[in-house]
Amino acid sequence: MAMAFKMATTGMWVTEECKNSFMEMKWKKVHRYIVFKIDEGSKRMTVDKVGGAGEGYDDLAAALPKDDCRYAVFDFDFVTVDNCRKSKIFFIAWAPTASRIRAKMLYATSKDGLRRALDGIHYELQATDPTEMGFDVIKERLK
Repeated sequence: MAMAFKMATTGMWVTEECKNSFMEMKWKKVHRYIVFKIDEGSKRMTVDKVGGAGEGYDDLAAALPKDDCRYAVFDFDFVTVDNCRKSKIFFIAWAPTASRIRAKMLYATSKDGLRRALDGIHYELQATDPTEMGFDVIKERLK
C-alpha cells in the first residue's frame, strides 16, 4: 500500500487517483470539481465523479446523491473588486439527512485524513441539504 495514504483514525486509504485528480484540478485546471466516495468493502477513498473545466457549481450540486454521503472539492474562480482573477478551492463534506447513520459516522471520522492528503484547500463547508452549500454560501465565505 505504498501508493496510498492511510487515514489513521478509520483505516481508510486515499488512493493515488484521488490525489492525482486533485492536483490536476489545482494546477492544470482540468477539472472544476471532484466528488469522492468511500468504498466500504475495500476501505479506500475513490473518485466518484469529475466535472470538466466548463461545468459549474450547479453541476456539482446535481452530482451529489440525495441519500448518501460524499466529499467534494470545487475550484471557484472569481474576480476581486480590484479586477484581479482569483481561484479558491472549497472542500465540501456532504452528509444528507436521508443517508445512513453508519455512513455519516464513517465520513465524519475520515474527513481530516482526506483533507491532509489534499494540500491546497482554502475553505471548508459541511452540508446536510442543498441550501447549506448554495452558491450564495460559497460567495459569502470569500468575504
